[in-house]
Amino acid sequence: MDVWSIIGWGGSALVVWSLLQTRILRLRALNLIGCVILVGFNAVVGVWPMVGMNAVLAVINVVHLWRLLRHRHDDAEYQVLPVNSADAYLGYVLQRHQKDITRFNPGFTLAASPYAFLVQHGDRTVGVVLAHDAGTGRAQIDLDYVVPKYRDFTPGEFVYRRSDVFTDQGFHQVIAPPRMRDSTPYLKNLGFHREGEDLVLNLPQ
Repeated sequence: MDVWSIIGWGGSALVVWSLLQTRILRLRALNLIGCVILVGFNAVVGVWPMVGMNAVLAVINVVHLWRLLRHRHDDAEYQVLPVNSADAYLGYVLQRHQKDITRFNPGFTLAASPYAFLVQHGDRTVGVVLAHDAGTGRAQIDLDYVVPKYRDFTPGEFVYRRSDVFTDQGFHQVIAPPRMRDSTPYLKNLGFHREGEDLVLNLPQ
C-alpha cells in the first residue's frame, strides 16, 4: 500500500469515526478534517466527483462550526429555568441520564439539593445544576451536569455568570463540588478561583 492509499483510507476512517462522536463540535471538526484530507487524496488520484462531494461537505462543516462557535456564549441561545427539586420533569432528566451522571458523580443523591436549575437550548434540556445552602451566603454545587452533545459548549456559564438565579436567593459565592476539582480548567474558564481547599466563584452583584 503506497502513501496516498494510506492517506485516503485514513481520511475515510476519520470521516466514519467523526460520525460516532456524541459531541456536536467534535463531530463537525473531525468530519471537516476528514473531508479536507479526502479532497486532497481524490484530487491526486483524479476522482473529481469525490473531490466535489467532499469539498461541499467541508464547506457545510465550516458553516456549521461557524454557527456553533458564534453562538457558544450567546445569552439568547440558552435559558436557565429554576425548578422545584421534586419536579417530575427534573426527575425524568436525572433518571434518563443516571448512568452518565453516576459515572462522573459517584454517590450523588438528589435529596440534599433544594435548589435546582435546568439549562435549556431552545426546547432541549442540555444541563442540570443542583445546589444547597452552605451558609454565610455560599451555595454548594451538588451537581453540574451537561448532556454529552453539549459538553464542548460549557452551558454552566449561563447559570454561574450570566443569570441571577443564585443572587436572587441571597448567595454571593458558589462552591464547586470536590469531585469537580479534576475539571479545574473548565471551572477557571467560568471564573472559579481557589480559596483553601475549595474552588469558589464570586457572583456578580
